[in-house]
Formats: sequence, structure tokens, C-alpha cells
Amino acid sequence: MNDSSENLQMRTERVTIPGLRGEIDICVDRWGVPHIRAGNLDDLFFGQGFNAARDRLWQIDLARKRGLGLLAADFGPGFLAQDRAARLFLYRGDMKAEWAAYGPDAKEICTCFAQGINAYIDLIAREPARLPPEFAELGSKPDKWRPEDVVLIRTHTLLRNATSEVLRAQVLTAADLESDLLRQDLEPHIKPHVADGLDLGSIPLALLDVYSLATVPVFFSRERLAAKLEDAAAWSKFNPVGEVLFEEAAHASNNWTIAPGRTATGRPILANDPHRNHAAPSLRYLVHLTAPGFDAIGAGEALYPGIMTGHNGGAAFGLTLFFGHDQEDVYVYETRPGHPHEYRYQGAWEEMEIFEEAFAVKGAPDQKLTLRFTRHGPVVYDEPDVNRAYAIRTVISEAGTTPYGACLISMRTRSFEDFRKAMRKWGMPSVNQVYADKSGTIGWVSAGFNPARPNWDGLLPVPGDGHYEWNGFIDANHLPWVRDPASGYFATANEMNWPRDWPHLKNQIPAFEWHEGSRARRINQVLSAQAKHSIADSQSLQTDVLSTPAIRLKPLVAKLGGGDADARRAVALLRAWDGNVSAESGPAALFELWWSSHLKPALIAKFVADESARPLLAPGDPESMLPALEHPGPKFGADPTLARDRLLLDTLSAAYRDTISRLGPDAAQWAWGRIHHGSFPHAVTAVTNSGASHRYDVGPLPVGGSASTPMAAFYRTTDFRVMLGASVRIVIDVGDWDNSVWMNAPGQSGDPRSPHYADLAPLWAKGEYVPMLYSRVAVDEATETHIELRPQAK
Repeated sequence: MNDSSENLQMRTERVTIPGLRGEIDICVDRWGVPHIRAGNLDDLFFGQGFNAARDRLWQIDLARKRGLGLLAADFGPGFLAQDRAARLFLYRGDMKAEWAAYGPDAKEICTCFAQGINAYIDLIAREPARLPPEFAELGSKPDKWRPEDVVLIRTHTLLRNATSEVLRAQVLTAADLESDLLRQDLEPHIKPHVADGLDLGSIPLALLDVYSLATVPVFFSRERLAAKLEDAAAWSKFNPVGEVLFEEAAHASNNWTIAPGRTATGRPILANDPHRNHAAPSLRYLVHLTAPGFDAIGAGEALYPGIMTGHNGGAAFGLTLFFGHDQEDVYVYETRPGHPHEYRYQGAWEEMEIFEEAFAVKGAPDQKLTLRFTRHGPVVYDEPDVNRAYAIRTVISEAGTTPYGACLISMRTRSFEDFRKAMRKWGMPSVNQVYADKSGTIGWVSAGFNPARPNWDGLLPVPGDGHYEWNGFIDANHLPWVRDPASGYFATANEMNWPRDWPHLKNQIPAFEWHEGSRARRINQVLSAQAKHSIADSQSLQTDVLSTPAIRLKPLVAKLGGGDADARRAVALLRAWDGNVSAESGPAALFELWWSSHLKPALIAKFVADESARPLLAPGDPESMLPALEHPGPKFGADPTLARDRLLLDTLSAAYRDTISRLGPDAAQWAWGRIHHGSFPHAVTAVTNSGASHRYDVGPLPVGGSASTPMAAFYRTTDFRVMLGASVRIVIDVGDWDNSVWMNAPGQSGDPRSPHYADLAPLWAKGEYVPMLYSRVAVDEATETHIELRPQAK
């Protein structure tokens, strides 16, 4: 039964839910943020599940099917290979240990959350008009959830560093370590361990196909949906190497926490802007959860209960993905001739564990597919002709590593010591967590399961014969943390950030691959110069577009002489430029085209003679590329400085002409935002009917920034479309909670019929924010829709 009424201020809807125990109220504010209130925690998380389905049913249903390997049942044989890949990386361990890892009430929370989702699916059965249009577009329907579905799926988070190990083996074979550092710098600097007798050149790039297929988002095309059963294998690889490398390099985030003595408010300020792929709907979801004894507001993902960044009225917290943990290893096995399911381990032949699993396939009989596992993990590739197989060992096979699972504990802590204790249970992904509370305490904690490797560094594949084994995990108490730093603030941006006074020799952490430090250096530069930081200052810093690579390259450009007319014009423009990659800037457009499409590829070509290996180094790591340009070495030839300057001039000339081809001959009319666009693509756009009344994609929206600015805007160089950055931004005034602000683009709702599907995108593109309302009075005043969930009368 559904009753609704409207007035000028607020729309009220009452929904009767069979089996509901207590009353639940969902107050949706004018920006689409749901404030969910219940009389107890069970009803609260039921309400969160119901609301997640109300606003994001297509998204969470697709995510569940993708993660559990159930896509082919709805979409046909073209998705069968992806289903098999996903099931290789499902959690298959002890469920008792799994539930216990996230707190004593984790199973109950997930049970209530799943029941809430299922209640909305039942409501759709009674009221079909509620079904999101994507289901009709693709002829599918939502499935019911089990509690364990929330935790079994592991591949929706960021995994690392299996891809980098294989790429490093390829580059070291074709070139050398100095060249590979252009792809991924290593801090602390180390020479990667090469296992005795292992031929790096024999390790195929193709072993990453299944791994990539397990972790890549779902894409639809008419050809894929029309695939026949005999065509299923053709859809086992569809992400080009360039996309894999972009994904490997791009994910990042910013956060900082500032002590009361350094703020204009006299209270701590905590800011967080996690960077992930841009899509419609947004990956993140903003929500406010209120029940007796618990009142938390923040961002999470719609398919998980709780929040991962935000505050609970006592303490605020925010994360960046990732801290530098290396959580994966590629193992190479000798298989027994004539017996490909056996591999050599400690001098004997060991049988792989084999599962024959059924896969439902739309339009075809159920298929039985084989999944194989060694003692280290799933077998992702084999070469029977040379008696070899490959598996990936990853921490996600361990209990306690469902993405963000420990949030169910940490979101309820209200002291730094309790927060640190909760972080010891944090498994995946590896994170920097910043903290601030009403007492004025601020802090930072690094967290995540990090394998202990007694005799190697984890940077290259190793034999699976028993000589390279994990010795458990690094003791979480030995991971670095900081409380009330002397500087009065702590900031992270995925850079190498071990504290200087941390006892590295005693507590060695096998972490060598970090993001470049451009964003971190700029953030620290700004924060250190501000005596009294304000909420507005944090907003400005989250949307700051000063490029560290531009600032570092400008002195080299200023010294250049000669070159052709186009090179001289380019030099003149960049000399006068302030280094801000704003949407309105013409020199910014020239610089980004030069840096990404001309200078980086030319530098890689200078270092790597093998043309086939050069794409493996893209997009390139500024942390090593900039020093290579600032201090040219023998790779440049007999006169490194002269050769470096010639490289700069030649690429500047080419970049100037490239910019003309894209933006026209009048440099005064150039603007970075004319080609650099934020957009939020929807998975079904490619297969929708041309006459559909719903527009799924959002954008394009002119935006500034780059991969190296605090306002991260990672773009692909084919068309400069922004692929990844901060869709969510949060700035929290700790203690004066209603003074906090946030943003989630393109909008809160995942239903393209909703007014909140894309309403925040224009504000996001301008770097604007909306209120993060917390108090009951403020929420009630801003409520646009009131949804009353009520038990069925007995």
C-alpha cells in the first residue's frame, strides 16, 4: 500500500512494508541526500538498504551480479568469461572468521541491509512503475540479496600490484630499471629482486587478461549482448593495454586534518576528496544514519552498509586510497608434463584444487566451467606447451578483506585510540586515514593487510615452488601513525609519506610503489603557509589547479633559445603563464598537450629503444620523469643538456601545432576547458534506444586541473576527457557540524528519471559545494521529500 500527499514545502510518501518491526523515516533534502532515522540499529540498516535500492537499484544490482559472477544469466554468453574471472577472486574462506573480522554485529547489520534491499524489490513487484528504466532497456530484473553477498565480493576495490609486477618484467626485458622507473618510481629506491632461474622475458602480458576481466567495470555493446555461446571466448579480453595502464596509475585521493590552533574556527577541520572513476551514477553515495546511540553522516558506496568517510557527531574521519602496501604477488609454476593440474612445490607434485561450477547463461543451457586454484591463489593463465601456469596471490582471499568492511567498526569510534584499534582490523584497500574529534585531537593512521615477504621485495613475479612464501602479515602495530603532529596538520595524497622519525629499520614495510608527490607537495605548501585555515580555504585547496610539473618545467623552458617559430611562440606563452591549469587558460591547454602527448612519449622513446615496449611505460611517472629532464644523464647522449633542450624545443613545436589543430590559430582564444571535459558516462548508453526519454550520460562539462593538481582530473590523451577524479568532496567543521560542506557528482540518485540524477554536476564543475546538514532542525528545514516506512498493521 502506498499513500502520498504533497504541499508547497515537502512531499510526503508513506510505504507499508510487510515484516517491518519499527518505524523508519527517510528525509531527503533538496540536494538528494537521505537522512535515515530509526528506533534501533536493525531498522536503521534495513532503512539504509531500502533507500540504497530506492535510489541506486540498477547500480547495486549490476555490481552484485558482476562481483558474484552472475552477469551471463541476465545478459548472455558475451558475459560468461567475465563471470568466470570474477568467481576466481570471490572469498572462499571461513565465514565465521569473515563476519567476526568486522565486529560482533556485522552479520546482523548485513542481514538487515540485505532485507531492506529485498523489501524494495518486493515493492517494485507491487508497483512496477518504480523499476529503474535500465532494466527495461536490457530486459533484465533485479535479484534478491543474501547477507553474505555484501562481503563475498572482493573485486570492487583497488587491488595492487600484480599488474605492475608483470609490466616491470616486460620492461626490464626490453630495456632496464632506469627506463622502468619512468613508468613507476620506487621509494625507497631499490633494485627489484629477480628470482634465480626465472626468465623475465618469458612472462606473458596475457596472464593479466583474466585478472583485468575480474576487476574491470561492466560495459555493454550490441555485439556483446548478441554474442552466441560459441562466441563466448571472444569476450575474454576487451580492455586495451593503455586502459589497463591508465587504471593502474590513476586512482588517488587527498585528505588532511588540521588542529584547532591552525584554524580560523578554533576547531579541527577535516577534508577528504577520494578520487575514483567518473560515472553515472557516481560510485559514492552520501547518507545520514540516525538511531539511538548512533548518528553518522558521510560518504560510502551504495552497495555497502555504513559510511567510510564523514563524522559521527564526536569524531570525523577520511581516507585516501592508497597507502603503499603491496598486497599481491604473481606466482609462476612448473606443471607436470601430461598432468597440467599438478605443479611442483617443495620438490613434489601438488594437485591444484579444482571446482566445476555452473553458470547460468541467458538463451543457452547452464555451462559448467572449471576454476583452478593453487595453494597461493587462482590460476589465471597457463601455457601447457611449456608446462607452465600462473596464479595470483592476493590478500583478498583472507578473512576480513571485503572492501571497507572495518568501517562498521571505525565509523562508531569517538576517540583516536579506539579509531587506531579499529584500523588494526582494516584489510582492504590499503589506506591513509585522517582523524579529528571534538576534543581537538587530530591524527593519521595507515592501514591495510600487508604481506610479510622474508626473502624478496614483491616487485617481480616469483616461482611458486615454495621458495617465496608469505610469513603472515606485517603487525598492524608496526604501521606508521601520528597523533597531534607538531606542525598542527597532517595531509596525504598517496605519496611516500612515512614520518621522518618512524623507525624504518626496525619496522620495515614492504612498500615501494607510490603515487607521484605533486599533489602532496602543493597541499603541504598551502597548509604550511596558512596560520589560520578556514572551511573556505579547504574548499579552495580541494579545487586548486596549480601544476607542480608546470612549475618545475618552466625554468627549463625559460632558458631555451632557438627552435622554429612554433617553438618560440610556445616558449613565450609558457614563460608568461602562472602554472595554474584552469579551464579558462590557453597556456594550460598548450602545456598539458605538450606534457602528456609530446614530451612524455618523446622522453620514453629516448630511454627505450624497443618501440613495442614503449606503450608499457605510459602514462609515465612524473616523480622520475621530471628529474630525468632536470638533470639529464647519459641516456641523452654525449651532450645531455644540449640533447635535452633539443627534445624540449622539438616537442614544444609539435605541441603548439597540435594545439592549433584542436583550438584554432588564435592563441588568445585557447582554453583548456574547451577540450578538457568532465563527463559521467552510463554503462547502458551504448545500447539504449535512440528514442529513449532518459538521457543517461551527464556532461561534457568544461573543467580545469590535471593528474598532478590537487583538484585531480586524470584524462585520457585521445580526447582529453576526464576519466577519474573527485566526484565526492567533503570539508568538515569538527564540532560545528552544520557548517560543513560537501559535493557528490553528477547527483545522488541513480535513477535518470529523478531530479537528483544530475543536478549537482554543474555545481561540481564550478568547484562549488552544498551544505552537509546534520542537526535535526537543519535537516527538517531542508527536507524536500519525507518517506515514511511503516510496519503492516497486524
